[in-house]
Amino acid sequence: MKIRIYYEDTDCGNVVYYANYLKYMERSRTELLRKQGVDLSEYQKNNILFAVIEANVKYRAPARYNDLLDVQSIVNEITAATIGFETTIKNESGVLLVKGNIRLACMRSDGRARRIPEEIKQALTGSV
Repeated sequence: MKIRIYYEDTDCGNVVYYANYLKYMERSRTELLRKQGVDLSEYQKNNILFAVIEANVKYRAPARYNDLLDVQSIVNEITAATIGFETTIKNESGVLLVKGNIRLACMRSDGRARRIPEEIKQALTGSV
């Protein structure tokens, strides 16, 4: 997905504030799930939630105001209760700016872990 950097995304040095990359990764994961037919809001109605339990981000170069970023996520691991995503963020020239690995855990609304529904695993298997 493409994301344009607006002034609100930057810090006083006119570079993207580091935490905003996590937001871009979230959007990319959500769009990947949607593309694979997984609507998390529908699962939420049935007490099936996903929460970030691990985030590892490597910042390589800054994005700046008005840059157009290419954000791509893939599923790189699925276990009984977790999904791992790898996200790359590049600028228009194809330079890698940020690489992140995020792990989501499947859980009930009371915070207890649960198995990922089989239909989600099947929808994402082609992404691994």
